[in-house]
Amino acid sequence: MTLLGIESATIVVACAGIFIFPFFLFSATSGQLADHFPKWILIRWVKVWEIGVMILAGVGFATNSVALLLVVLFLMGTQSAFFGPAKYAILPELLDEHSLVGGNAMVAMATFLAILLGTITGGLVVAGGDRWVSRLGLIVVTVAVLGLVASLFVKKTPAANPDLPVRLEPVKPTIDILRVTRRVHPVFLSVLAVSWFWFLGASFLSVLPNFSKDVLGGGETVVTLCLATFCVGIGTGSMLCERLSRRRLELGLVPLGSIGISVFALDLAFSGWRFAAPIGGSLSTVGEFLHQPGSAHILIDLFMIAVFSGFYTVPLMTFIQQRSVLAERSRVIAGNNILNALFIVASSVMLVVMVARGFSYPAVFLVLALLNVAAAVYIYSVVPEFLLRFVSWCAANLLYRLLVENEDGIPAEGPAVLAANHVSFVDWLLIAAASPRPVRFVMAEEYSRLPLVRFLFRDAKVIPIASACKDPGLLERAYDRIAEELAEGELVCIFPEGGISTDGKLAPFHHGIEHIVERTPVVVVPVALVGLWGSFFSRKGGEAMRRPFRRFWSRVTVRVGEAMPPEAVTAQAVAERVAELGGWDVPEAYEPPPANEELGIRN
Repeated sequence: MTLLGIESATIVVACAGIFIFPFFLFSATSGQLADHFPKWILIRWVKVWEIGVMILAGVGFATNSVALLLVVLFLMGTQSAFFGPAKYAILPELLDEHSLVGGNAMVAMATFLAILLGTITGGLVVAGGDRWVSRLGLIVVTVAVLGLVASLFVKKTPAANPDLPVRLEPVKPTIDILRVTRRVHPVFLSVLAVSWFWFLGASFLSVLPNFSKDVLGGGETVVTLCLATFCVGIGTGSMLCERLSRRRLELGLVPLGSIGISVFALDLAFSGWRFAAPIGGSLSTVGEFLHQPGSAHILIDLFMIAVFSGFYTVPLMTFIQQRSVLAERSRVIAGNNILNALFIVASSVMLVVMVARGFSYPAVFLVLALLNVAAAVYIYSVVPEFLLRFVSWCAANLLYRLLVENEDGIPAEGPAVLAANHVSFVDWLLIAAASPRPVRFVMAEEYSRLPLVRFLFRDAKVIPIASACKDPGLLERAYDRIAEELAEGELVCIFPEGGISTDGKLAPFHHGIEHIVERTPVVVVPVALVGLWGSFFSRKGGEAMRRPFRRFWSRVTVRVGEAMPPEAVTAQAVAERVAELGGWDVPEAYEPPPANEELGIRN
């Protein structure tokens, strides 16, 4: 088959570029439209457009017109460019905070299941001969009509920014949208991280068919099996993401996802090198492939790469949606689409160069795994919140089994002080895991300088402190830092007992909390850590961390109380609230030694 003298192999390669090109042309316009008009209107009109394009596709299939089908491919790329910003930006308007992760998980799962079903359907139709190819138009038009029907059930929401001017020429708006995308630095870095996912995903999906044939010796059914395993894995990982994150945004799953992708991609590379394809020239069926030694190992690697991809991408998309300004959210998503398309093109160029230089397909997987490690190190070094959330997530789910009671008691926005009892050396990690927002912890200066964990304390913006008799200057600087963080609307956590418990009982609360609230009147949220006494990191029976494997993965509860207004805050009143939450005896009022009043972090 040729078109204007161009061979079919070249046309197939060009198809990817034809589909991607509209994202560069029209993403800026689509982002403006989705912010200017109500998104539900745009979604419906895009679905009407899709029906018209699919009718053209039906004509192309019926007449066997390659030129018309290439035009259809360009028009479907255009449809996708207009649909994406409205689809993703409307989710935070339709779903509350606790449902947004699940919504993104369902979108990711549906996206890759659609890719899978489309691939399988296309293969079956082609295998059925010309009679079925001519009927393909009816199939795609039917799917498009069902999409329009589904769009009629999208809730009507108001326009996010109706005063935004819409400019149709692509260059200047594209530059402006990329500037908007870069405005919030963590959001922009998350967009880059999502684009990196599409770099990896496009690379894997491009390599898989040839890997299945040339390395595994499989026929079309084996290719479909590998693609199905990958797509189902992403759907599974996306839905597991909601469960593991306790139905909220959990950035700790992003590093977990990148680690899993790299580990199993490395294993896939070595498994591919070890795999012994059948000799004889004939391509194996699914049954023959599954009887080959190592076939299950290959499928497990593909499935786990995809599962961890779900862990990686769903929290990132949720983060972008939550942290973007409502009036700019669609344009940020459009900027994300532009960068996604750029990274997909880059992945194609890289694969072409690697194959031309004689890289085997397992070697390609090895390079992708190593590149992913390098990208992860960069991302987590410039956005330390990801790594910190990963460590706290591990503490809450691998060291212990964390249960959070009244999580909504932690203010969703605005400044507040969390006041908690101090039972162990990992209290701060568990509170960080329980909080949906970043927390600034006040910590004894000597512990904030520990070599192995100093980088974590730095990334968490820990506020070091010392007693007045030990370092009055540092104490005053700590009070200043706390006031600054609260003035910027942050959460600050203190442990008013002044040190880690040695008997499991609640100790008197120091008066530093009163000084904080007098200087910056904010609400104080009492927090009780229950179930940590007697664990490896507690001081039961002597020094902590001396008895390995003591009470690992036990149930630990973080109980959040109702916020106390600043005028009701005294050290003793807060101690009474924490004691009530934890079921402990109320300690006696603290009597500071002369000239030695301190905030309450001695450990």
